[in-house]
Amino acid sequence: MSQVEDRLAAAGITLPQPNPPVANYVPFVRAGNLVHISGQVSVDAAGGVKGVVGEDVDAETAKAAARTCGINLLAQMRAACDGDLDRIVRVVKLGGFVQAGPNFFDIPQVVNGCSDVMVLAFGDAGKHARSAVGVYRLPLNFAVEVDAVVEVR
Repeated sequence: MSQVEDRLAAAGITLPQPNPPVANYVPFVRAGNLVHISGQVSVDAAGGVKGVVGEDVDAETAKAAARTCGINLLAQMRAACDGDLDRIVRVVKLGGFVQAGPNFFDIPQVVNGCSDVMVLAFGDAGKHARSAVGVYRLPLNFAVEVDAVVEVR
């Protein structure tokens, strides 16, 4: 087990198997020392968090959904690094998308759920540039989706 997975285990986080694509794309693409990871939704063993944030889903539940997105991103990172998360040099950027209702504006606080997981996993190397965007709809009605760019060795 990697040092990163040891830190996650100490926090009670076990990484799932990576989610397969649901359309015509691949889960990640490596270009030089950068890995671009396709958007991960808030799906988990219980099915995940679906609905419009600020209407069907409250902010705390949405933040937990973003945390799930982060865990799913880590699972894809592990696959991209042949099972060794210690090969991650830096989380470069996250793109967070929240299916937000017309009166919901706490989008950055929701996406913090994912950002916090990256810092937990990688320490200072998990601090990243980020976009946090409210959108009209997300695939399969998931409340949150996050994609990532990471540097690997």
